[in-house]
Amino acid sequence: MGEVNQAALKEQALLATQAWFERVVLGLNLCPYAHQPAKSGSIRFCTFFESDEESLFECLARELELLANSAAGELETTLIVLPVGFEDFFFYLSMLEAVDNWLAKNGWEGLFQVASFHPNYQFDGSSADDRGNLTNRSPYPILHLLREESLTKIVDSGADTAAVPERNIARITGLTDAEVGELFPYIHQKPL
Repeated sequence: MGEVNQAALKEQALLATQAWFERVVLGLNLCPYAHQPAKSGSIRFCTFFESDEESLFECLARELELLANSAAGELETTLIVLPVGFEDFFFYLSMLEAVDNWLAKNGWEGLFQVASFHPNYQFDGSSADDRGNLTNRSPYPILHLLREESLTKIVDSGADTAAVPERNIARITGLTDAEVGELFPYIHQKPL
């Protein structure tokens, strides 16, 4: 990919992902715990343009080191946007499994975890056109690096984290077709 094309795609991917994050994740309150880091500017968005595991693991190591060496109030979480190479959802899932194994092998398990988002996200046991899949559908494949310590604090605070997925599915399935089209313009499938 040419340098100019990559720069344009990087800008497009970051803008689309940030718009999705603001309009869908925050706007629909899909992650009630994301509002404070968003307000404080402690969420990092970055892109990765390779598709081989070794380069991906190098990127993960850099981003995890950055998170580990930063206070949570300064840098809470990172979304790594993958504009090329992971368009196929099942290839993305196999990469996600390799990432989880890499985290464990390299001592990051228990410190960080990865949440996944993809334009063709499909929950196990659901059909491709199940509207509930929209809770994890993003404009580009994403690896979302989360601090385990922050997640533990949320659970320990008494927040009903177990209710979030069901509430999100109810919220998404309650959207009209027009709202789905407006919030998810990057989904090029039949209406969900």
